[in-house]
Amino acid sequence: MTDLTSAPNGAMTFAGAHAAVNHALAAIRAGDPEPWIQCWADSDDVTLFGAWGPVEKGIDDLTRTFRWVGNRFTSGTPVIDNTVVCQSGDLAYTVGFEHGEAAVDGDAAQAMPIRVTHIYRRFDGEWRLVHRHADFPPADPRRHT
Repeated sequence: MTDLTSAPNGAMTFAGAHAAVNHALAAIRAGDPEPWIQCWADSDDVTLFGAWGPVEKGIDDLTRTFRWVGNRFTSGTPVIDNTVVCQSGDLAYTVGFEHGEAAVDGDAAQAMPIRVTHIYRRFDGEWRLVHRHADFPPADPRRHT
């Protein structure tokens, strides 16, 4: 059986990094931000446009924000629904949604759909996140109720 998550040299493939990100998203929604933090490049040019408002640049600021986010969640499991997954050369991106329920700040679990774009970059054979843009989808004004 072929391991699609590792390259022949042992480095993590994009598919492996993408799977790790999905696993880490489940961990942070359960209150553990550390796997999520490990998915990110240790770089001053990583960026976050967060769903709850934070706009950050640099791994130190992102790490503080991710720990704050993790502390807000008490339970939840995202269902990842990627509309587009694309990798070319040393860059890759995903565009889609995170669905599922989440309990935030001690409240009861409720639906929490988020639109998400992730950008990945390969550093010395290892894929890492370098950007996340997430927001809560607004109502589509074209739809009439």
